[in-house]
Amino acid sequence: MTAGSGDALIEVEGVKRIFGRGSGAVTVLHDVSLEIPAGKLIAFKGRSGSGKTTLMNLLSTLDRPTEGRVCFEGQDLTGLSDRERDEIRRTQMGLVFQSFALIPLMSAYENVEFVLRISGIPAREREAAAIAALDLVGLKPRMHHRPFELSGGEQQRTAIARAIAHKPKLILADEPTAELDSRTGLHIIKVFRDLVQQGLTVVITTHDPAIMEIVDHVYELEDGRIVANH
Repeated sequence: MTAGSGDALIEVEGVKRIFGRGSGAVTVLHDVSLEIPAGKLIAFKGRSGSGKTTLMNLLSTLDRPTEGRVCFEGQDLTGLSDRERDEIRRTQMGLVFQSFALIPLMSAYENVEFVLRISGIPAREREAAAIAALDLVGLKPRMHHRPFELSGGEQQRTAIARAIAHKPKLILADEPTAELDSRTGLHIIKVFRDLVQQGLTVVITTHDPAIMEIVDHVYELEDGRIVANH
């Protein structure tokens, strides 16, 4: 299956990212171009330092390219103001991190509901949305447990529920299985697979070869360049 099949949700064209200036400048991404089709599970593969996290930061509007452009649903994100970029990220994207980043004193339900609250979702909608998201990842029976009462996999599923509760179009997950054992990690990828079946687009970074068999398409990065895609 080719990544360019179907409608592209994200288009990256000739992107370069340089950190620093002058003799201290480091080019982390070199002329990267790719497409992320809607409704697919895509992986960025590469060793530490390959540039995959920097690329994810560009896709999520957390960073801007030094050169080139990133388009989301045909809209060039590069020239938007910080406020406009924040709005797209807040309403259209969900971010999942390897560290889970859950609030320790809140239950799984409260962690998800809290993000909806600060996003401005009306109170009458928050409860239903939070419960629906936790149900999608199979955590409804555990939703009143706090993080320390949950396994690593359950904590990551809570983080995924938090990322999808506002019904984004795109999920970006940076090394979502890095802190998990291989069996639990594969279960998390299957959760993403199920979300894709629900119509979401999911992009993950990983260096786990077992995960490559589950995703729709893999972009392999090395030294800031795409060296293979399959």
